[in-house]
Amino acid sequence: MGKVLKVSNVRKTINYLKKNGLKNAYYAARERIEQSKTDHYSYVPVPEDVLEKQRKELKDFDCKFSILVPAYETKEEYLHRLLQSVLGQSYEKFELIIADASSSDCVEKVIRTYEDNRIKYKRLKNNGGISANTNQALMYATGDYAALLDHDDVLTPDALYEMASCIKKAREENIELQMLYSDEDKCNGDETTYYEVNRKPKFNLDLILSNNYICHLLVMKRQLMQELQFRTICDGAQDYDLVLRAVSYMLGKEMHPVKASKLPIAHIPKVLYHWRCHEASTAENPESKRYAYDAGKRALEDFMRSRQWKGKVSHLKHLGFYRIEYAPDLLTNRSDVAVVGGKLIDRKNKITGGIYGASGDVLYAGLHKEYSGYLHRAVLCQEAEAIDIRCMKASDKAGEVMEEILGLPYLENKRDGRFNWQDCLKEDTDYKELSLRFCAKIRERGMRIIWDPEMIQKID
Repeated sequence: MGKVLKVSNVRKTINYLKKNGLKNAYYAARERIEQSKTDHYSYVPVPEDVLEKQRKELKDFDCKFSILVPAYETKEEYLHRLLQSVLGQSYEKFELIIADASSSDCVEKVIRTYEDNRIKYKRLKNNGGISANTNQALMYATGDYAALLDHDDVLTPDALYEMASCIKKAREENIELQMLYSDEDKCNGDETTYYEVNRKPKFNLDLILSNNYICHLLVMKRQLMQELQFRTICDGAQDYDLVLRAVSYMLGKEMHPVKASKLPIAHIPKVLYHWRCHEASTAENPESKRYAYDAGKRALEDFMRSRQWKGKVSHLKHLGFYRIEYAPDLLTNRSDVAVVGGKLIDRKNKITGGIYGASGDVLYAGLHKEYSGYLHRAVLCQEAEAIDIRCMKASDKAGEVMEEILGLPYLENKRDGRFNWQDCLKEDTDYKELSLRFCAKIRERGMRIIWDPEMIQKID
């Protein structure tokens, strides 16, 4: 890992310096160095005896997957590994559809060496781009669910089993999942090293509006994917565009209060996908596909138009990460959001509060205000379990909830419209306890709580 990562990191640092200036590049490099000291990840393969149990466990479960692979001049060794990883799945009810847009016969030669009727090879007449080519593969899909696999990546042998198991459990609760996703990691060209694991949260609406954290492995109800299709206007970010349009479909036309956790979307907290990194890949060199991030911005802008939200989408310092500036503000645009909170900073410019987990733990605690955190999530707007009332803006409905708790009128600061906690609360108030209690009541009423890291409150 060392040599590959060091070269990659140097390249990323240089590009970041050119784009964001010396100060930002300094903090980004310092944070990367500190993170590397604590990154001890290694992928542990699933034991064969466990895979054998999986093969038997869901043998009678009726759910078929269509794995879509748009191929183009794929290296022979990479294609062999992809095929081996799919054919070696412990859950065997699938079809592998390969849409080959290569001008040479390099892909077809490899495919012809495999005798398995689950492989469907389709030679395309021309290369229409990633979206058009994937649509060609999707056209032949007959499974209950469709899964996306890049032509040089690899599935873990338990990937489809974990997806099928999750679908089965949901059905037992009378839930038909529309979308599923897993954790992922990266691997070098010869798969001798695995690194940069992406541990993802459960579905978070505002986080997906900041970055396509879902990425790989993405599985979607086949009928839904076929109805939505991939759009060539978003080539490079076609998966992100698909996810956003699927989410908009699930939210429905009317923007009413709805908890994101109620959507039929499931996260499987396990690495099921290895994203191969080499010189031309986005994972290894983000600048190699700068157009993809502009396509992601267009996809977000289309999502906003579909919800009739007014505002502007802008790129953040790190490629592939975005911010929506609402006009005039988020609460005005979105009836589903009751509260927007920010982060609390201490004298050392480190996060001391502001966003809390379900158990009351401070997310991003101790992180320097110039740092972006794990996978840059500390600088992204996101839905929160709870925020701190000392740095928040509330809707009229949320203000009424606070009045119920305090037994006093809810007051706003005339300067910035935030909650005037200094005048409304006693000096001995347990701010964290009150924040958690207040936010719990907000969630009980089906309204969202959003954390905006650009809202800052200094606490002595």
